[in-house]
Amino acid sequence: MAVSLDEVLKRVDSYVKEPADRDLIRRAYNFSHLAHTGQRRKSGEPFIDHPMHVALILTELKMDAPTLAAAIMHDTVEDTKATLVDVDKNFGAEVAALVDGVTKLSGISFTQKHEAQAESFRKMLFAMAKDIRVIIIKLADRVHNMRTLEHMPEEKQRQIAQETLDIYSPLANRLGISWIKVELEDSAFRFLKPMVYHRLNNQLNTTRKWREKYITRVLTIIEKELKDHGVDGQVSGRHKHLYSICRKMEQRGLDFDEIADILAFRIVVDTISDCYETLGLIHSLWKPVPGKFKDYIAIPKVNMYQSLHTTVIGPEGERVEVQIRTHEMHRFAEEGIAAHWMYKESKQFDFHDQDKFTWLRTMIDWEKDFKDSTEFIESVKLDLFEDQVYVFTPQGDVKELPRGATPVDFAYAIHTEIGQHCAGARVNGRIVPIRYKLQNGDRIEIITSESQKPNKDWLKFVVTSKARAKIRAFLRAEERDMAVTIGHELLEQELKKVGANFNRLHKSKKILQAAKELHYRSEDDLLLALGFGKVPIPRVMAKLLSSEEIAHGKMEKASLFGRLVSRVSRKPRSAIKVGGLDDVLVRLGKCCTPIPGDSIIGFITRGRGVTVHRAQCKKILEIGEDRRVEVAWDHNGKFTHQARIRVLTVDTPGVLANLSKVISQNGANIAGANIATTFGKKAMSTFQVELKDTHQLFSIMKAIEKVDGVLSVERVRN
Repeated sequence: MAVSLDEVLKRVDSYVKEPADRDLIRRAYNFSHLAHTGQRRKSGEPFIDHPMHVALILTELKMDAPTLAAAIMHDTVEDTKATLVDVDKNFGAEVAALVDGVTKLSGISFTQKHEAQAESFRKMLFAMAKDIRVIIIKLADRVHNMRTLEHMPEEKQRQIAQETLDIYSPLANRLGISWIKVELEDSAFRFLKPMVYHRLNNQLNTTRKWREKYITRVLTIIEKELKDHGVDGQVSGRHKHLYSICRKMEQRGLDFDEIADILAFRIVVDTISDCYETLGLIHSLWKPVPGKFKDYIAIPKVNMYQSLHTTVIGPEGERVEVQIRTHEMHRFAEEGIAAHWMYKESKQFDFHDQDKFTWLRTMIDWEKDFKDSTEFIESVKLDLFEDQVYVFTPQGDVKELPRGATPVDFAYAIHTEIGQHCAGARVNGRIVPIRYKLQNGDRIEIITSESQKPNKDWLKFVVTSKARAKIRAFLRAEERDMAVTIGHELLEQELKKVGANFNRLHKSKKILQAAKELHYRSEDDLLLALGFGKVPIPRVMAKLLSSEEIAHGKMEKASLFGRLVSRVSRKPRSAIKVGGLDDVLVRLGKCCTPIPGDSIIGFITRGRGVTVHRAQCKKILEIGEDRRVEVAWDHNGKFTHQARIRVLTVDTPGVLANLSKVISQNGANIAGANIATTFGKKAMSTFQVELKDTHQLFSIMKAIEKVDGVLSVERVRN
């Protein structure tokens, strides 16, 4: 539906009385209308409808005239022949700066689309640092784009929805504009998981009548209690929005029917003392749920949100959340920073004067540490959009870290060297482990040790991007040294087979010469490539020794004494070949237990040679690609492998015996079994089976499916 200029001006008149402001908005409309003449959106509507909808959304936040003018013209520089100079000339530097802040970088060429998006976001944030109104316009623009997203191609819908969930909804949350945050989350949810969204919406609709009756009942009880105690308060009730319900279901692994606290009530009172009195009244009515009380009045959220939150067991045993706040707190909770707009006489918002924008200043400081926009935006996602904790150094300085941060994160925030040697910490004078999650107000002293160094496990609990980046860099350096050692051992072994000596070739610079011929800068680079399986051993041997020397060496080693020694000392071969070799130390990942027939990936593991995982194993996502090595099954050997099979059956006599019989009939041996009964007279049996390959595994599983009483059968993959 089109939005007229009169409609926008009527809204503006309710909070702005200056004639000059009306004139600025009217001129901006005429400029934009002329620039967009003939242009239409994907929906078929005239393009001017979009900026007018954006302006109308901004009037809900009572934005000033320059902001509305910039919103009406925000697409002109990008999508029409109009230039920023034109905007500056006709509307002044303030409006031009706002338009520039929300204009995409369409004039710059990027190799990949996501780089353009990241660079545009970086620019937007820097403009936001100069004038916070830029992000308010951008959020309103995104709200209307999400409202009309169904007209875009499906792939574009998903890309925009994901970007909205990753970037714009958290930004709305940071600025405290809750209604925009909620709308963006639900809109993105609808396009990212449409089936889940509609199913959840239908489930809410089926219980709507019951909820409405329940809400009315609870409202009546609360209003009477407030009146009886002389507290003047406004009470409202609602169900939580769809995206938050979905997240609860996913995080807790529950179905919709099992989610207890989807109803929320809000009580708005006059004073802070009324808030705490009301809290006491609610707790006298219904039993509070332990651990579900939050005092955001005494300790506001990082976006300055204030309220009391409590969850109680209401009528009929239903869990309900109650939020209690003052009128001023409520206005800020809904409108955020726009609720108490702060401009100086120059009308330029100075975010440096506001404690609530420390997160923005910190982010701007981080920017210089990142070489490209994509890396920068990933850091922003990791650090910027988490709730913060404020902790103290031993000297009393305050450090702001993401919620969930540990002493290791704190140590890296102080200095990289302190982080690398962090062995523990004293928090408020008490020794704590390095996994301890910091709390607001903690005073932290880091304990260092020269022998301490980062390890892979640290990546499982650190949360800041700086800590993760520094730990990964250290581990990469360590893995490089390890790969060089493995390469050295591989080459030394191969040289021994032909009677050659590694040290002699090193001293004669033959290995360095071979490295240069193979286009490696140094001997270590060649050994590194060997260790990672990036260059085959035979190719290196051909550069070090002539074919005659290799043949002669093999003949020498094939003497009778050599054959006898070899026969006595020969080790069992592995079922895996690494880089074409079959004598490298190899172990199979216990997390996924690969067997022949599975696609596999090998990784160099410190002190353990090569560890092999299934290509689908989740573990490989945690391991850098630079540690990968080429591996393949040795189909010439006769090896047995273990796999786990989980079978759900009815709990009746004879079923277990039939399962064991089927497994043995298919040529496999049961190495171990675990049987457990479940609810509903069912039994869960997990068998550790020795077999040859996936073909035999699938044959066994197919045979098990035919056994009477079997409900399901699956391979245990982790």
